[in-house]
Amino acid sequence: MSDIKEVIRCYILSECLPGESPANLRDDTPLRTSGVLDSMATLRLVTFVEEQFGIEVDAHEASVENFDRIEDIAAFVGQKRGGRA
Repeated sequence: MSDIKEVIRCYILSECLPGESPANLRDDTPLRTSGVLDSMATLRLVTFVEEQFGIEVDAHEASVENFDRIEDIAAFVGQKRGGRA
């Protein structure tokens, strides 16, 4: 699961937080509820996750519960992949 987290972290740092120190983006840093990700950035992240990990995210699954923290996103991806991290 740590590989999934690192891929997601790298994407967020490059696309949403350019120039930010990786140390400032922890697994439990709120992304949506803190305003790091707005609705458009969330849609881009969902598309990235689908393409990168070969999963399909239904509209109702792109929720704050699944896409607010890196740890939440990684757990969601692992679950969608049938436990394959």
